Amino acid sequence: MSKSRIIIHCDLDAFYAAVETLHHGFDESVPLIIGSDPENGRGRGIVSTCNYAARKFGIRSAMAISEAWRRCPGPPYGNGIYIRGSRGLYSRASRKVMSILKQPAQYFEQASIDEAYLDVTEYVSGDWDAAVALCRSLQESIEQKIGLTASFGVAQNRILAKMASEINKPRGIFRILPDELSDFFEGRNIRDVPGIGKKRATQLHEWGISTVDEMYAHGELALARITGERFAAWITKVYEGKTSSEISPLRSRKSIGKEHTFDFDRDNYHVVLENLLSIVRRVMKSAREIGVSGRLAEVKIRYTGFETHTHGRSIPVSMDDDEVFVGLAEKLFANNVQSNKKIRLIGFRLGQLDTPSTKQTRLLSIYEEE
Repeated sequence: MSKSRIIIHCDLDAFYAAVETLHHGFDESVPLIIGSDPENGRGRGIVSTCNYAARKFGIRSAMAISEAWRRCPGPPYGNGIYIRGSRGLYSRASRKVMSILKQPAQYFEQASIDEAYLDVTEYVSGDWDAAVALCRSLQESIEQKIGLTASFGVAQNRILAKMASEINKPRGIFRILPDELSDFFEGRNIRDVPGIGKKRATQLHEWGISTVDEMYAHGELALARITGERFAAWITKVYEGKTSSEISPLRSRKSIGKEHTFDFDRDNYHVVLENLLSIVRRVMKSAREIGVSGRLAEVKIRYTGFETHTHGRSIPVSMDDDEVFVGLAEKLFANNVQSNKKIRLIGFRLGQLDTPSTKQTRLLSIYEEE
């Protein structure tokens, strides 16, 4: 066990809503929806994010704001709180959290504004109990100094640590030891694995496969006949704990992406989002055609006046699946779009690519504008 890397994944709980709750002094038990003005149910914008209380009503990121109002109206029809986001608040809170998380990490990688990976193998001298104690200490420090809560996962690689951090949210800590993988995956839903979306799950369900251990029991060759060789090889590595444990502070410069400039500046975010998701699918098609996959999703938004912002999130393993990156792009757009501004350009970039060395020179500057 001591030979394995010890990786921690930290995920801040309902980060955007938590920051707003802290700043405004809201009651955590009252539904809070962040996004466009609902206009008493007539608004045509989208939900950026919401707190746990609002999620109980089925509200989620990128949902039409009018649908959110229908499910959980604000005064005088209901007690839902609707506000626009405050990007500056989020950035400041994130920087404070990351400064705490960096301290014990031999290698540190900020995956997005609200999550990070830490390699603490040397810091805890390979002691798994010490790693859990470190998580408790970091959790307490973040809550006491900043007022936010976080969940932690501890495992031997990135994807397992990411899965572990989801198990006891909010304020959770969960550890997966290297010799506990079979027990961990027994009966675990295939959708719990990052990178397995609805389409893949439906495909597997048609063959009577609904859990990770059932997938593995089929064997790589048999599974490849159902899903293809690449997926079968990948999920086998996930089950055996053989995926990447590399933590890097640097983003790969290799990328592939596309942009679209609108014929006139748009304030209908449903239209913008539809264009963005179409771009994502075209980027992923291009990636598959040249035989690459990636870990980093970046959404580029240019507003009226050429004000441009790029928002990114990395995933624990390299993928080339449309559904995975469509979901990431949708959340990145919903969580970061400035709903009081018109949009001139939308773009998507796939980064941190995995590719054979013979193809690397093709990938240094693939970025098209349409």
